[in-house]
Amino acid sequence: MNRDALTTPLLDASPAADTFRHGFEVPARAESVSRARRRVDEVLHRWGVSGDDRETALLVVSELVTNAVVHTGGHLVSCVLHRTADRLRVTVHDQGSGPSGPRVCREARGERGRGLLLVEAVSLAWGSYDGERGAGRSVWCELPLHPDAFPAEGPGSGPRGAAWPC
Repeated sequence: MNRDALTTPLLDASPAADTFRHGFEVPARAESVSRARRRVDEVLHRWGVSGDDRETALLVVSELVTNAVVHTGGHLVSCVLHRTADRLRVTVHDQGSGPSGPRVCREARGERGRGLLLVEAVSLAWGSYDGERGAGRSVWCELPLHPDAFPAEGPGSGPRGAAWPC
């Protein structure tokens, strides 16, 4: 089986569930960034998230998956989305290993080095943590969702609840 041809779903809440979660894996290759972006776009559409909130989430996913592909040596990148009534949490996990975590590059020149600066600018909070048993790193961020980002009722509506702890 050609593992590079796979986009593996990890989990997906049923339409009747009170929480909205979705996860998937893509190969750690440059062309997987657009695949991850399309996948997230489909999920957010299904959840009813639209407008600027959706575009911001797609930007963040592009940046985090790009970082996982470019700056680590793993074979797979996973992405997990978790939506509450007023927030979307995006977590991207890589398989790489390195002595330092992600850093915001405040004096980036040229095309590279601004990804986490963008993530920081549009997020309520963001951070990273090492994977279990030293395998990879996860970078997460929380994005605000505005009431007009999804309908009040229907498949995109979700629980009214507080944010989750980091």
